[in-house]
Amino acid sequence: MRKIYTILVLIMSLVFISCSHGNKENIQAETNLSVDVSRPVVDSVVIHKSFPGYLTANTSLDIVARVNGYLDGKYFNDGDIVEKGEVLFHIEDTQYQDKLQQAEAQLQTAIATNAYATKHYEAMKKAALSDAVSQMDVIQAESAMNESKAAIESAKAAVQTARTILSYCTVKSPIRGRVAAPTVTIGNYISGDGSPFKLTTVYDDDIVNAHFSVNDNQYLAIIDNLRSNKVDYSNVPVQFGDSITSTYTGELAYIAPNIVTNTGTIDMKVNIDNPEGKLKAGMYALIYMPVATDNAAIMVKDMSIGTDQLGKYLYVVNDSNKVVYTAIETGELVNDSMRIVTKGLDPNQCYVTKALLKVRSGMTVNPVFK
Repeated sequence: MRKIYTILVLIMSLVFISCSHGNKENIQAETNLSVDVSRPVVDSVVIHKSFPGYLTANTSLDIVARVNGYLDGKYFNDGDIVEKGEVLFHIEDTQYQDKLQQAEAQLQTAIATNAYATKHYEAMKKAALSDAVSQMDVIQAESAMNESKAAIESAKAAVQTARTILSYCTVKSPIRGRVAAPTVTIGNYISGDGSPFKLTTVYDDDIVNAHFSVNDNQYLAIIDNLRSNKVDYSNVPVQFGDSITSTYTGELAYIAPNIVTNTGTIDMKVNIDNPEGKLKAGMYALIYMPVATDNAAIMVKDMSIGTDQLGKYLYVVNDSNKVVYTAIETGELVNDSMRIVTKGLDPNQCYVTKALLKVRSGMTVNPVFK
């Protein structure tokens, strides 16, 4: 038994020595760990506040039928870009062609009647000089001539009306834009005479409008910035979530003349160029309106910020080269990579920028400024 006890004591001693040696090596490795650090950037930045909004096309027009008849032609693919004046639909026009021909025939009759009435009047005037006819006959001839002139003007108006109504059978786009799917298919009878019948809608979305509302206090701040030129409102950032990764910018184009009393907000609009056509009417948007300027904003690299159950934090390296867990409060992202720190960080402190998983609070490290 004494031999066995002696052997166990020797083994435990060796294990203890080995572990102690290993701990010393680990501590030495942690002490010698080099980590990239940096100091915060202090600079003047524009502070934004996000507002939810939605998009509308710069112009959207309903294309309507204004006559009755069967739809016998459709000349576009759904979703196409159509040009101003491009033919979109055709409505059967036989009856309107007939009405135009009738009006033109009536015009010719009126012209012929006027020619006869004019000659008759001239003849009556000559006859009156020799007392062959009475003055009353001359007056009646003149009246007939004037009536025939009026009949010509009436017939011309009827021809123009018939021609206009016939033109309604060929439905054209009044603007350049993207055309929606039609509300009816070829072969359907359309009643557009009594009230216009909607056939489709054309959207001019080369420019889209982001509509949103701000409260009255924020509105006053924006107005103050506009009047003093403190902030540029010609490049307002607008984001659209994960589906569209690009950040667009727009120009503040409209401020409503009144505040909505039941909400205490005022409507605004930002115009956004949409050259690729990715933005569509009805899309949800976040409009980042400039509301103030911070002349000494503290900024750190966004990738250096960690998140846990307590919130946001940085690993700060103190004067003794020890890592200190530091809780912070953050603001908006600047230039896609820098995050504003609103609380918890001094501009003279340095923070760990890389290898966040390798460090922990209390470690002694070798800071490398980059």
